[in-house]
Amino acid sequence: MLSQRMKKTIAENPKKLANLIDLVNLPSTLKEFLGQSQASRLGCFIHVWTYIKANNLQDPNNKNVVNCDEKLRSILLGKPQVELVELPTLIKLHFPKEPK
Repeated sequence: MLSQRMKKTIAENPKKLANLIDLVNLPSTLKEFLGQSQASRLGCFIHVWTYIKANNLQDPNNKNVVNCDEKLRSILLGKPQVELVELPTLIKLHFPKEPK
């Protein structure tokens, strides 16, 4: 179920939703990480989050920080630690910009 705020945002700007769910060809770093050649931005984020949880990469002292292993570092600009709020921005960098 979508919140009223989300429904309003989608109704006002359907292109925002399309940017999240449209499949795109992935660059080689993401292709290796995900094991597939196409994915949506949302699908990629969900896969990264699942990887973080499965490999217990959240800092035990601060759950808002992710300690990156080598595989995760390869797609997050080589950073050893990333805050959770940075993840969507870092993942978005791998996706091509839409022409206006």
